[in-house]
Amino acid sequence: MADASILETPTRMTDRPADGNTAHGTSAKRTKICVVGLRGVPGVMGGIESHCEQIFPRLKRLNADYDITIIGRRPYVSGAPYAYEGLRVVPLPAARSKYLEAITNTALAVLYARFYEKADVIHIHGIGPALMGPLARLLGMKLVVTHHGQDFARAKWNSVAKAVLRLGEQCAVRAAHRVIVVSKSVTEELRRQNRRGEARIEYIPNGATELPADPLVGDGVAPLEALGLTPGGYILAVGRLVPEKAFHLLIDAYRVAKPGYKLAIVGRADHDDDYSRQLLAKAGGDVIFCGFQNHGTLRALYQHAALFVLPSTHEGLPIAALEAAKLGVPMVLSDIQANVDIGLAPDNYFRSGNVHALAAKLGQDYQSFAVDAQEIGRRFDWGAITEATQKVYAQLAAA
Repeated sequence: MADASILETPTRMTDRPADGNTAHGTSAKRTKICVVGLRGVPGVMGGIESHCEQIFPRLKRLNADYDITIIGRRPYVSGAPYAYEGLRVVPLPAARSKYLEAITNTALAVLYARFYEKADVIHIHGIGPALMGPLARLLGMKLVVTHHGQDFARAKWNSVAKAVLRLGEQCAVRAAHRVIVVSKSVTEELRRQNRRGEARIEYIPNGATELPADPLVGDGVAPLEALGLTPGGYILAVGRLVPEKAFHLLIDAYRVAKPGYKLAIVGRADHDDDYSRQLLAKAGGDVIFCGFQNHGTLRALYQHAALFVLPSTHEGLPIAALEAAKLGVPMVLSDIQANVDIGLAPDNYFRSGNVHALAAKLGQDYQSFAVDAQEIGRRFDWGAITEATQKVYAQLAAA
């Protein structure tokens, strides 16, 4: 299957029958789908969470005969099950450990999906949770796995965890009826490694989200002032406080370059650890840690930034960079393959892990790092991405 066709010329499905539906949205049988592997929606920090928050309400609107249940993790979402944009969100317990949180919740979620929800399809997100894919197959559910990145490359994991994550990737490829991969380069790699199953591996990227404006913050200046920032007076980075985001390298490069702007870092650590404590200790009058911010404030922070920087050493397909690009923010990214897959001009990239290469970028005219927001929006359109995902579900139902 040609990757370029997925988003370049998307097939519109809203005006004709799909997956057994009539044009009026009725069908002989409703399809029960459980989505697992994420912390929850809405407004929960994380790339997988942002992906699911965007795609599954759209899938429900595209096909009213999908009964979609998101299974989240306590305490990221708490209390009783609740509704969100046509979805049902069910919080289940998870171990409060960075090593066991995802797998314990996913194991419970698979059992809940089969025996309580009686799901037809289970959609697992992430290669760690995909370790439970064989169990889902054994219990008779049709299995879709979305591969959000080669998590075994993340610096935060020890050697045992990395080996387990590699096993999770193999469980995804071998057990799933369909594998969706958000990175084009990882899709190509998995197809090369799995020639017999390459037809089941589909490239469908993340989308470029245009975050909603918050009417309570108006032009966005008030929340900037609360954080000690002024419009156009800061460099912005967004992400979890984990080693692979390389914010330590960004701070070092910033202090070498002395660009005359403040540095604002938005995000927090899921689990307090030595790295996040050491990073937060670097805060000062010039380096501001803004914590987790809601969509409206984050949009304001993007809009008024002089420059967006993503220095990561590992990504799947970075939603934060796509969000910034969709709003037309000048940007500089590390030259890891996942960032290069976004397709910006060569000057928008610096050599990953190199403090002085990044410092040199921070000392240049930021308008030279401008991006084409309309082109990014066209190539990473959530509507087309949702339709491509619905097509995967339709093929699965017909199999």
